[in-house]
Amino acid sequence: MLKQQLQIKLSQKLSPQQIQLMKMIQLSTLELEQKIEAEIGENPALENGKEQLETDNIEIDIEEREKIETDEIDIDQYLSDDEIPNYKLYTNNYSNDENVSSPVSDGTSFHQYLSQQIGNLILSDFEMQIAEFIIGSIDESGYLRRNNEELIDDLAFTQNLMVDNTQIEKIIKSVQSLDPPGVGARSLQECLKLQLEKKKKDRPEVEYALEIIKNYFVNFSHKHYTKLQERLGINKEELKASIDLISKLNPKPGGALASSNRNTQIVPDFIMTLEEGKVQVRLNQRNAPQLRVSNTYKDMLSGYSESESKSNNQQEAVQFIKQKLDAAQWFIDAIRQRHQTLSQTINAILEHQNEYFLTGDERKLKPMILKDIADKVKMDISTISRVANSKYIDTPYGTKLLKTFFSEGLKNKEGEDVSSIEIKKILEQFVLDENKKKPLTDQILSAMMKEKGYIVARRTIAKYREQLDIPVARMRKQL
Repeated sequence: MLKQQLQIKLSQKLSPQQIQLMKMIQLSTLELEQKIEAEIGENPALENGKEQLETDNIEIDIEEREKIETDEIDIDQYLSDDEIPNYKLYTNNYSNDENVSSPVSDGTSFHQYLSQQIGNLILSDFEMQIAEFIIGSIDESGYLRRNNEELIDDLAFTQNLMVDNTQIEKIIKSVQSLDPPGVGARSLQECLKLQLEKKKKDRPEVEYALEIIKNYFVNFSHKHYTKLQERLGINKEELKASIDLISKLNPKPGGALASSNRNTQIVPDFIMTLEEGKVQVRLNQRNAPQLRVSNTYKDMLSGYSESESKSNNQQEAVQFIKQKLDAAQWFIDAIRQRHQTLSQTINAILEHQNEYFLTGDERKLKPMILKDIADKVKMDISTISRVANSKYIDTPYGTKLLKTFFSEGLKNKEGEDVSSIEIKKILEQFVLDENKKKPLTDQILSAMMKEKGYIVARRTIAKYREQLDIPVARMRKQL
């Protein structure tokens, strides 16, 4: 039997404009520029103004304005002679510095580098096709992560090439002969083995190292040095020379070349300087693009409003124009709101971490969570998170991601708040200074922290150690 029920439910939904604004806040400076270019290309009512901004200081006195609306726009609001972009009216103390960005590396990609080399191999046209496919299957670290059966199936279905296991293994060996040494390996063990096989065998440490990787890789991985000495029948000095040789091999043969050619450009969103002992910060000019509503489209609306007879075609045309003008005005307002959000957020962070920005000493960083800044600027935590996770600030101490200034808080013996960043710095120094023959355990590190006045549990030490990519004591042991 069907029943009807009346249910009251409270829900909050974001408008499409609010969602788009949140996405724009999250964009990096380069992504914002691309977004603006795309919007100008799609909306003829939006233009890139030629005037230089007269103001660009982060200290912004912004009047309360109405939120972006989606209602039909008023024609009269576009017939103003004022062509100054709205957001230009809300800044002051413009600096004429050039746009700040870091250089972009360029060059041959990792896979291109490998493909250029296969011409030197003695392969038939058929084998060359297989080699090209195998190279395309190698990841950025230089490893071939797919087994022979998967490669054979893909070659058959995608390339219409029928090969057997013997053929595929032969071509893999040929690819593994390419530079850099170790490329095309299926595992770390094979990667290290390939690199050692290319070294001259006239040195004892090379032979011992090769035997360790081939036959005693598990013992090597777990640093069971006593067992390795016994099984190889060598002394401590000979083992140390072999281990040192292995440690100098590249576990990711494709990593260096791939990362060096990857676009790693960072354009800071904020530029911080110290002037007369005071912290000064401003938005990068590239975060304050100059946009305006098209005069041509304004004239079209003006002509329509003055026309005595309005045909159906004219009405359809003016609806199109009004939609484009509405979208252009909303986009300009969204840029302004993005500018405002970034400004308020960075000001709150600078106020909270003023001691750090004055000195550059990371021990001066105070505990700070997203809620601290959200409460100061009266914004949602998610908005602050979007800014912190994607925005950079150029400081005298380097270009920093805002997220790195946020940390948990702990208490010292005096009951003062201490940033987890400070704890991690001390932890790093303890590990750096330790006796590598007898590395410090987490329990000992916790006790050492307590002696310095920081109450940090062993479990917390383990968490921070993992965040710092510091292995456990057993894995830090050296001969």
